[in-house]
Amino acid sequence: MDMGQLGSILPLILLVVVFYFLLIRPQRKRQQEAIQMQNSLTPGSRVMTTTGLFATVVAVDNEDVILEVAPGVETRWVKAAIGRVVAPGDALAGEPVATDEAVDEKKNESDIAADHNGEDSSTKRRD
Repeated sequence: MDMGQLGSILPLILLVVVFYFLLIRPQRKRQQEAIQMQNSLTPGSRVMTTTGLFATVVAVDNEDVILEVAPGVETRWVKAAIGRVVAPGDALAGEPVATDEAVDEKKNESDIAADHNGEDSSTKRRD
């Protein structure tokens, strides 16, 4: 190989090396950490699934985990669905979550009251 060919291939090789260190290597590290976390699950651990569901681990299989999502309600999940183990002091696990249902209930109550008063809730002016 002469210097001209090496000079044209060198930027491509450098790009592959940079790509490896910036993208592939960190992804492998995250994947290893996730597998290690999933293999270290024990009954009684509080976890959050990848969908945001908080639950307590009841039993662990090779590929599955049984989660208690409410008292007496157990569901089977694959280990890969466990996003993280929740620490006992973590504020996210114990906080009540405001739902849209509570807001909808209040809105429906005001509409019902307006109907009883003979008002049309669709044309009612809200200040």
